[in-house]
Amino acid sequence: MFFSLNRCRIARPRASASRGFTLIELLVVLVILTLLAGLVGPKVLDQLSGAKVKTARVQIGELEQAADLFKLDVGRYPTDAEGLRGLAERPATARGWNGPYLKKGLPEDPWGHAYQYKFPGRGGNPDIFTFGADGRPGGDGENADVYN
Repeated sequence: MFFSLNRCRIARPRASASRGFTLIELLVVLVILTLLAGLVGPKVLDQLSGAKVKTARVQIGELEQAADLFKLDVGRYPTDAEGLRGLAERPATARGWNGPYLKKGLPEDPWGHAYQYKFPGRGGNPDIFTFGADGRPGGDGENADVYN
């Protein structure tokens, strides 16, 4: 009797099938993502700050309209002492007040500060404004004051 020994071959996995990402490839991808974030990030942040200024202008316009309705009912604009609060709550001295003139109450500006009111303002009408992101008079960019 003859015995035959079969040779067993152990199959090695192909190099391309088991190969993962090299450290260099991962670093290249990381550098590309960092460059994209550096280029796109500031533009997105500028758009966001511009949107807050536009929101402030829209809210100031709504406050102006509410002040005009107050004047139609009462015959005058709210005094400095009454301020914008007079558009949401009945002032003691406002005969003919038919408010509240703001649907959702007195809003804060997009940066979380109270809107400012001065009467008489420029041109005899009330000035309604916000001091911007920093909450202080003056400034540039997002910190600039926004007036009606």
